[in-house]
Amino acid sequence: MVNTIDLFAGCGGLTEGFKQSGRYNTISCVEWDKAACDTLRYNLKKKWNYNDADKRVVRFDIQRTEELLSGWCDDEYGESEGLDSLTRSYGGNVDLIIGGPPCQAYSVAGRIRDKDGMKNDYRNYLFEKYLNIVQHYQPKAFVFENVPGILSARPGGGDELIINIIREKFENAGYMILDDLNKAVIDFTEYGVPQKRSRVIILALRRDYYSNPKSLLEKFYHEILPSKKCGRVTTVREAIGDLPALKPLEKPVKMDGKTYSHSFLPEDFRIKNHIPRFSNLRDIEIFKLLTKDIEQGNNQYVSAEALKNLYTKITGKESNVHKYHVIRWDEPSNTIPAHLYKDGLRHIHPDSEQARTITVREAARLQTFPDDYEFITGTAADYKMIGNAVPPLFAKLLADSIYELLFHE
Repeated sequence: MVNTIDLFAGCGGLTEGFKQSGRYNTISCVEWDKAACDTLRYNLKKKWNYNDADKRVVRFDIQRTEELLSGWCDDEYGESEGLDSLTRSYGGNVDLIIGGPPCQAYSVAGRIRDKDGMKNDYRNYLFEKYLNIVQHYQPKAFVFENVPGILSARPGGGDELIINIIREKFENAGYMILDDLNKAVIDFTEYGVPQKRSRVIILALRRDYYSNPKSLLEKFYHEILPSKKCGRVTTVREAIGDLPALKPLEKPVKMDGKTYSHSFLPEDFRIKNHIPRFSNLRDIEIFKLLTKDIEQGNNQYVSAEALKNLYTKITGKESNVHKYHVIRWDEPSNTIPAHLYKDGLRHIHPDSEQARTITVREAARLQTFPDDYEFITGTAADYKMIGNAVPPLFAKLLADSIYELLFHE
């Protein structure tokens, strides 16, 4: 088994895929967000029988690197023996580190929304904390995942690209990465993910361990990983079309302190996390209008300009971006973002009879989380962690590819 540590683990998209591969032993997952940690612990216990998941999932701030390694006792994060002790207990060495710092500071969308273009955001340099852990354990390889915007981001208002700074620091730490990182931009739809989502997947190899790291990297990106492409696009219909229909109620219903605008299954028959969030009558009517427009082939509201005009007509407000989007049955979904926790207006279910936004379970399926992966915190937190995750289906194919390249007997 290959011993791994997952940094910035979130709710466990990468870890889930690596576990599905069956070839990796998860020594530890590090994440600061409590809801994500609770979800990851729950699934490691229930699905993967990690009775010690409370120890292996480490909730802590990676910026406090020395404490993370050696242990801490803290009012916010509780106490832990630290990664060094966990490593000795669960494997003795670290073969591979996986993960990626939060992407908001590098994403094009994040830079547009922020008044300073994210130039002063501390997350620009969290990769240094990731690299500190890499340098401490000296794994044979590591995987650094992030948004394509990392290739064009310029932090601090300077002229230098962040990716050039990252490359230099990786090389100074003794690791080699691909020369042309544009070739490391992976379109997940090519790997069966029913969602338009691309990410930079940087595989770094330790130069003093591999005699030919450059040729291994070329083989990985040009032969092994591409061989896992599925050759067809997986659609929204294939991903969520079999889930029970959840239709608008004649009037909202209050139950267990919550208000429901749509039908839901009795608890004994309920699919985990498949409950619509509340929608007011105005939004339900908008959802019907937009989905029927597509179903009937009128296509009056499919352009961005038409959708912006509709928003202004309904609300009296103006927006530079269109607020509404209906996902299409026979295409991949648009990207599932962390922003989904705020509203779902850009992820409207394609069935006009349901007239709603997608559920947590539907978002999870579009991210390729299996139905036995449960989200246990709260609806907003669940949407956010799903949007931040790496799709487990791709993570498994990545894990298989890395094993084939580096760790097979």
